[in-house]
Amino acid sequence: MTHRPATPPVAARITTRAVPPAAAPPEARSRGRRFRGRRPRAGGRPRRVGSVAGLLLVAALVLVGCGGRPTTHHKPGTSHQEAPGSSGTLLPARDEGGRRLRELPVAEAPTVRAEARPDSEGGWNVHLTVERFRFTPESTGGAALPGRGHARLLVDGRETARLYGPWGHVPAGAHTLTVRLHADDHTVWAVSGTPVQATVRLDGAPTTPAPTTPASTTPAPTTPAATTPAPTTTPAPATPAPTPASPSGPAPAPASPRTPDPGRTVVLTISGRTVSPPPSRIELKKGERLTLRVTGDRADTLHVHGYDRELPLSPGTPATLTLTVDRTGLFEVETHESGLLLTQLVVR
Repeated sequence: MTHRPATPPVAARITTRAVPPAAAPPEARSRGRRFRGRRPRAGGRPRRVGSVAGLLLVAALVLVGCGGRPTTHHKPGTSHQEAPGSSGTLLPARDEGGRRLRELPVAEAPTVRAEARPDSEGGWNVHLTVERFRFTPESTGGAALPGRGHARLLVDGRETARLYGPWGHVPAGAHTLTVRLHADDHTVWAVSGTPVQATVRLDGAPTTPAPTTPASTTPAPTTPAATTPAPTTTPAPATPAPTPASPSGPAPAPASPRTPDPGRTVVLTISGRTVSPPPSRIELKKGERLTLRVTGDRADTLHVHGYDRELPLSPGTPATLTLTVDRTGLFEVETHESGLLLTQLVVR
């Protein structure tokens, strides 16, 4: 008797396992009609991968197209000046450079004040004091937002530079400086149709003519002295009397040596955070005497750097400090409590 191998039964079992598609439940067959071409998961529910991916793609496009910062987004085909979402009202008026004015109410509009100080290497250092305004160089070119932007310098009516902070420099030879505030979209902030700006004259230090005034008062008494000999001129020799008057003119000259004793006098007034006259540099010679006469509206302390001289200030009461400048260099005079720069001493 021959024995057959036991493989056919195994094949039969394999064949019976390959038939399960015919035994699929009717639910799966009915769902297969709706989701034809999609492979069902375990449990019979198909995966909606394509629709979910499409929704994610649309959301990503929306975020990329409109999720940027409002300061840099505007519609295609429009300029920065016409970008939507900006504050204020665009006026038809334009400045010298063709930029439109952007009107704001007085209560919301920024303000600017400018101060020019001589620089030791020539030109002028410009300092801006702004309110309701912030310099935003990172947003320049974007849409206009309230209280943001940059400043432009106009020297003698011509635009020369931009400022993205409170300090700048103007070369020598200029006579008039105008500082104008602009929005990020380069429009000009305006109130009542007028640009928000400040103009200063670039003149010499206003404190230098102060000491000349007392010198002019000293010759004043000599003029009546010249008139007194006039009535005594009965003979002709009285005519030479005016000639001695000319020597009498130099006679007060001995009083001129007294003027170096008090030296130069500088009068300063502090009102809030404003110094009058504006801070500048005073040229002095080594060994010259300087008198500072300061009147403030609050209690403070005056300090002369480099000489370590201090002077207490009382509200409304003039205070005087006299010193001999025996050191060469640049020395600042400021207040301790308010931190205001009053003036600078240049001793040569």
